[in-house]
Amino acid sequence: MGKNKLKRWAEMKTFNNVFEKDETIKGKWKSDFFKNDNPLVVELGCGRGEYTVNMGKMFPEKNFVGVDIKGARLWRGAKTGHEDKMGNLGFLRCQIELINQYFAEGEVDEIWITFPDPQPQEGREKKRLTSPRFMSYYRQLLAKGGDINFKTDNLGMFEYTLEMIKIEGHKLNYHTFDLYNSDRKDDELMNIKTTYEKIFLKEGVPIKYLHFNLNDKATEVEKKGIIGG
Repeated sequence: MGKNKLKRWAEMKTFNNVFEKDETIKGKWKSDFFKNDNPLVVELGCGRGEYTVNMGKMFPEKNFVGVDIKGARLWRGAKTGHEDKMGNLGFLRCQIELINQYFAEGEVDEIWITFPDPQPQEGREKKRLTSPRFMSYYRQLLAKGGDINFKTDNLGMFEYTLEMIKIEGHKLNYHTFDLYNSDRKDDELMNIKTTYEKIFLKEGVPIKYLHFNLNDKATEVEKKGIIGG
């Protein structure tokens, strides 16, 4: 690990907005950390926290938690939140597979999944963050009627997610294969752009977006963590 990363790790440990391997926060995000009962929004695979931070600035009446396993990435968002004294912003360093160890049932009101690894290799479908396996995790932590937002540059991942939503019977509220040439192009929330997103756009890659809600009951496919084709 380079000196710069070590320095960031050390600095991040001084921030009061980062949680790591602390399961005592489960069920207490609103009461103990944010100290309010505002809606809780979680971004999975938040990277540098650009989306989490900007949403926090845009919606001070909501609480936001960015989740990622890469500490060196989390440092950037956590530092911004710390320096700007953002009381509605927190970060969690953990593997997303373990997300239910850190959030209680029904504790989360909304999920954002932004530019995840598409895991295109054969046999790695279960690792996709929109696979039935992960939907079973989200079902536990989401409040009833909670929203899931998904943004990606990857066409295969987007089509896979649309297929999964159809097969599983989830409620698809909106989708577009080209966000910035759609009727949502002027939406301030949609126009938050991560570093990687800006690179994709510069290369002419359309950004895909969809919004859906989970159905009321887990299907057999979801319980098994697989998807048919």
